[in-house]
Amino acid sequence: MTIEEFARKVEEGEIAGLRRAKLDCEANLNNAKTTIKPGKRWTKVDVGSSGRYMVDMDGSIYGIKAYGVPHFGHPFGTLENPNPRCFQGRY
Repeated sequence: MTIEEFARKVEEGEIAGLRRAKLDCEANLNNAKTTIKPGKRWTKVDVGSSGRYMVDMDGSIYGIKAYGVPHFGHPFGTLENPNPRCFQGRY
């Protein structure tokens, strides 16, 4: 799986979660859009205007402790085998 496919599946999961919770107004759907920001060591996957995941050069996925700082205590698998929790959405 590429980083673009991962980001697209995260976005689809966020939108599906909003629809399940009946919170699918236009503002919430706009804040469920994902963006990819490449860096020297890490690629950031943001949901809305907040950071959600950081992916290293090997494809390992981690949560974010502070923006630009990976949380090694919250691993989410790799791009080849991501944790299904990544795609469930918040709601």
